[in-house]
Amino acid sequence: MENYCNHTTFVSKIEPKSINDALKDEHWTTVMHEDLNQFVRNDVWSLIPKTTQMNVIGTKWVFRNKLDESGVITRNKARLIAKG
Repeated sequence: MENYCNHTTFVSKIEPKSINDALKDEHWTTVMHEDLNQFVRNDVWSLIPKTTQMNVIGTKWVFRNKLDESGVITRNKARLIAKG
């Protein structure tokens, strides 16, 4: 029971509908940072100056609560995805 109580203090019960809602909750900002750190850790992107010949791909955040078999929220998951 103690592990369950300790774990539930680090997850948010509500899935935000917008980035502004997510930024107000420290649990969601933490998982957003973790997702961005994976890009750096895996060395899958680099920031370059934009030229007129480049097309910019838009992105958006998707927020989900992950549940266990009994329906209890086990973790928050945030993903930065490409639009289109």
